[in-house]
Amino acid sequence: MDIKRGTSLAAVAVVVALAATACGGNDKADATKPAGAASVQAPAADNYGSEKPAQQAGDAKPAGQLAIAATDQLGSVLTDSAGFTLYRFDKDTAKPPTSNCDGDCAKAWPVVAAGEVTAAAGMDPALLGEVVRKDGSKQLTVAGWPAYRFAKDTKAGDLNGQGVGGTWFAFAPDGKKAAKAAPAPAGAGQTSGALTVAKDPKLGDHIVDGNGMTVYRFKPDTAWPMVSKCEGDCVAKWPVVPPVDKANAKGIIEKNYLVLDRPDGKKQQTVNCWPVYTFTGDKKAGDTNGQGVGGTWYAVAPDGTLITK
Repeated sequence: MDIKRGTSLAAVAVVVALAATACGGNDKADATKPAGAASVQAPAADNYGSEKPAQQAGDAKPAGQLAIAATDQLGSVLTDSAGFTLYRFDKDTAKPPTSNCDGDCAKAWPVVAAGEVTAAAGMDPALLGEVVRKDGSKQLTVAGWPAYRFAKDTKAGDLNGQGVGGTWFAFAPDGKKAAKAAPAPAGAGQTSGALTVAKDPKLGDHIVDGNGMTVYRFKPDTAWPMVSKCEGDCVAKWPVVPPVDKANAKGIIEKNYLVLDRPDGKKQQTVNCWPVYTFTGDKKAGDTNGQGVGGTWYAVAPDGTLITK
């Protein structure tokens, strides 16, 4: 199976105009539009969704360029290149990867073939794999779980398979069941109005907020124009650092120390024009659990550069 260990551009761009004296550089990036939100269908009486599927399963098709779609009901869900939701089955197993959906089940839930596939932006490419089915064909897996589409999803963004039979669920980008992100824990993403520099044995000098929580940058962002490509569910997981007075920025360079006015109404601190964030996965001061996530999130040096070691 030819899995490209790369990531695509982030799903949504947030572009904000700034004063002329602001930031230098020429970083630019295109934005792609994610699949829209869709309503969730109540679980059906069986595991297949209907006795007569809306369409018969043909030859399994690969997923192509995966994407992460933001939905109102479930937060971020994983889709194929056409925007169709990908699902997992509770009666399968991930360790070892095993598919238990055959026959009529596979007609209602067409398997996603293991073939040309590229990880979505913000997704760990190592999560992608394959399993050999009973008929000898190969099926895509995400975090070990075999991947399927639902025959009654007739357009991009549909979520009609969610919860069917109490065993079928949309994939989250990490391979788990998609669900709304929980509120950020106390301290995560909530600064005390200060930025300082901390030392870490692996990262060296890096920026932390007033609570000692590690500060991160998102690689798809740009400094000129000043652009954040993290919004919606992304911001729920990677809260923006609110504005910090220069007097409370100890050890941080002052060049282009500006505030980004985001279209969602939030004001975000930048360091050398780069938008900065914290991570809800960091539970206590000194945690660096966001370092290297998806190959796109990294701690920030005092001069605003990425720390990639």
